[in-house]
Amino acid sequence: MYRRDVQEDDDLSIHTEAADAADGRLGLMATGATEATSETLLAAILSSLSDDKAEDVVQIDLRGKTAMGDYMVVCSGRSTRQVAAISEKLVERLKTEFGRTARVEGKDAGDWVLIDTGDVIVHVFRPEVREFYQLEKMWLPAGGSAASN
Repeated sequence: MYRRDVQEDDDLSIHTEAADAADGRLGLMATGATEATSETLLAAILSSLSDDKAEDVVQIDLRGKTAMGDYMVVCSGRSTRQVAAISEKLVERLKTEFGRTARVEGKDAGDWVLIDTGDVIVHVFRPEVREFYQLEKMWLPAGGSAASN
């Protein structure tokens, strides 16, 4: 009877380790990825967008305005190909640096790509589409301006 209790405890320990790995904590340590605050994630996103020549990059602080994220970043690419490339590289870098898988919508069309990292929401537009939707104006206070990079 004592042996059976020990075996159950061993099974429980194994399942706990598997749950931790699935939760990502052990996976991050093994790959060398770092956990990110919304500010470090924002900095990495802005750096990636700059490296890939995104234009008119605007960051909007959403803290206290909505629970969907802490920051929103809106930028433009010159063509559908550049919009798709900027988005693809950003998602790859976030996966490599932070072990984060971002949700992506619209990459196939290349007119407007939404990348949801959880803390930071990124919109990559073609200039004509960005002008049409004027997304920044919905989130900025009246008469306010967003931080541009």
